[in-house]
Amino acid sequence: MTIIITGTSSGIGFVLAEYFGKKGHKVYGLSRKHTDSQYFRSIPTDVTDNVAVQNAIAEVLKTESRIDVLINNAGMGMVGAVEDSTKEDILKLFNLNLVGSVQMMSAVLPKMRENKFGKIINVSSIGSEMGLPFRGFYSASKSALDKVTEAMRYEVYPWNIDVCSLHLGDIKTNIAENRVRTEVSAPYKSVFDKVYALMNSHVGDGTEPLEVAAYVENLLNKNKWKAHYYFGKFGQKIGVPLKWILPQGTYENLMKKYNNLK
Repeated sequence: MTIIITGTSSGIGFVLAEYFGKKGHKVYGLSRKHTDSQYFRSIPTDVTDNVAVQNAIAEVLKTESRIDVLINNAGMGMVGAVEDSTKEDILKLFNLNLVGSVQMMSAVLPKMRENKFGKIINVSSIGSEMGLPFRGFYSASKSALDKVTEAMRYEVYPWNIDVCSLHLGDIKTNIAENRVRTEVSAPYKSVFDKVYALMNSHVGDGTEPLEVAAYVENLLNKNKWKAHYYFGKFGQKIGVPLKWILPQGTYENLMKKYNNLK
């Protein structure tokens, strides 16, 4: 298969690109920085720049007659209180987590439609299913991508193109170092520090990226997809059905305890 993966300079994206390259697939990694690897070809690309995205796909199609898979992995985290978040921070977050992914899909769809085949995985988060304290805009950006994914499934299925959201829990990567952290004002300082420390400890105890790669491989071997898949520790995944099963007050109290708020 010919596979394009975004955000391959480190973390999950790099592991995915090497994993599928080692399996013999033709893998193209798109990220802002060039990445050296014998298992995939790196094409420096800022996915928020639509001209750069179009040029990168044109570069792939110089040597490939098809694009079988797109994995939209590029993204960023952002932590801070809603009140403290600036317009600039919010727009930067949505520009990468939502608009960048949409631009990538728009760029590969013509070739997928021509070949009447394609699979697109939008890497989302378990946190997209709930508003997490001090991660409200991150949750919102991933939730927006989920809704676009659902809409696209209806739009592209006539050409045998499948799209899904892959909701990940905490994965053991360097994401904690790369998060945008807004200024924290005095009223929120003490509670933010508790939540932030817990947040970072969850990443340290997270699932190994190679386990994500194996899960994605299993997904790609399926003939038909559901709209949503969830992968991570049980304690995080269970929060999704509990939100709909439990009374709202009970669920919020559980979330407060889980997030060190009471």
